[in-house]
Amino acid sequence: MKSFNWKFRKGDRPKLQPGNRQKKGKYSSDSKLMLALMSLSASVLLTSCQGGDSAAGGGLKLGTLTPTTGDLSSIGQNFSVASQLAVDTINDCGGVNEAKVTLINEDSQTDPSAGSSAMTKLAEVDRVAGVVGAFASSVSSASVDVAVRNKVMMVSPGSTSPVFTERAQNGEFNGFWARTAPPDTYQSQALAALADKKGFKKVSTVAINNDYGVGFEKQFISAFEKTGGEIVGKPVRYDSKAATLDSEAQAAFGQKPDAVAAVLYAETGSVLLKSAFENGYSDGVTVLLTDGVYSADFVRQVGKTPDGKSIIAGALGTVPGANGDALEDFSALWTEKTNKELTAYVPHNWDAAILMMLAAEASDANTGEGIKSKILDVANAPGTEVTDACEAIALVRQGEEINFQGASGNVDIDENGDVVGSYDVWQVGEDGTLSVIDTVSPVKEN
Repeated sequence: MKSFNWKFRKGDRPKLQPGNRQKKGKYSSDSKLMLALMSLSASVLLTSCQGGDSAAGGGLKLGTLTPTTGDLSSIGQNFSVASQLAVDTINDCGGVNEAKVTLINEDSQTDPSAGSSAMTKLAEVDRVAGVVGAFASSVSSASVDVAVRNKVMMVSPGSTSPVFTERAQNGEFNGFWARTAPPDTYQSQALAALADKKGFKKVSTVAINNDYGVGFEKQFISAFEKTGGEIVGKPVRYDSKAATLDSEAQAAFGQKPDAVAAVLYAETGSVLLKSAFENGYSDGVTVLLTDGVYSADFVRQVGKTPDGKSIIAGALGTVPGANGDALEDFSALWTEKTNKELTAYVPHNWDAAILMMLAAEASDANTGEGIKSKILDVANAPGTEVTDACEAIALVRQGEEINFQGASGNVDIDENGDVVGSYDVWQVGEDGTLSVIDTVSPVKEN
């Protein structure tokens, strides 16, 4: 893997001094006072009616909406930490628009209602310009309309439902939506390619009954059948609030397919897989998993066999690959600053926060509209490819075009807010450990 050294380190990064900005298109000093007065008058009039304006708070305000409790908490614990690290890094090299960036964290609880309420607080009370989140597609679905209505930029690090692509194509988001993880249109095709690669001919499906689960299931079935595979039985969908999942486990595993494609959340999904084992349904059946349960905590939740092995030993899964040129540098920074293991989707949270700060700097505005107007510019070609966050924002301050290359990948975002990536294949060992064993690309359309 190609490695880049950080161009600026804490302590020797160039600090931005007042009056030292060199952006393209700046006005002459003779007109600055008049423009400043005009801008101040306009901001007074607009502040009461335009959401996402964080300039009044002394600098750019961002928020996070992440699952620190609830069904996805096992994977979400490090998300807000990654966003805070991004903010601290940019603040250490001068901040955004000559001021420090502040970050306000909210827990989505992996619950659409709670997530919508939290987004309302971030947008209407805290008046943030952008939000890193949500993670669960169901929470983002419930929250994105609040963000759009208040002109707050929302960049999700993991809401992968294809529904967002469709809604963006219908013009529902007006540009206030993007994501740093590719949609399940691609991951479901990658899981189908993995099933085909492993020689599975008959596969059944079980999915959590929400936007994420159903969207993924449909895309997987279509892609797997294109490879010549057969879907066994009817798709099984489970209610996340069900008291037991024995009947769903039997329906998914009972016909003894080669594999079961299981689109799960951790807490409820672990109950389903444990039930399949305890009732003898899963013997000899490989479980195919997705990004939502890529966590050692999930494997522990499923449990062990009487002889101490993981119940789901041998299970295979896919997760968006974090394989950009910046990953090695980010991994070193993460370890140095947090002393934590680099877990799934942490790079995607970092990239989401960095992109919004770069866009705010490029637009010279600490608003959601400002971020929206420039986020595609800083994420895509043309421009200088740059991996270091401080180097990137320094170039933006000088008025140069950049093409930011993120820790999660190249983060080339299209007009629908989507990125396309490759996928890591992970496997559960007998001792419950997770290891990446391969990569896989989505099934190509005929």
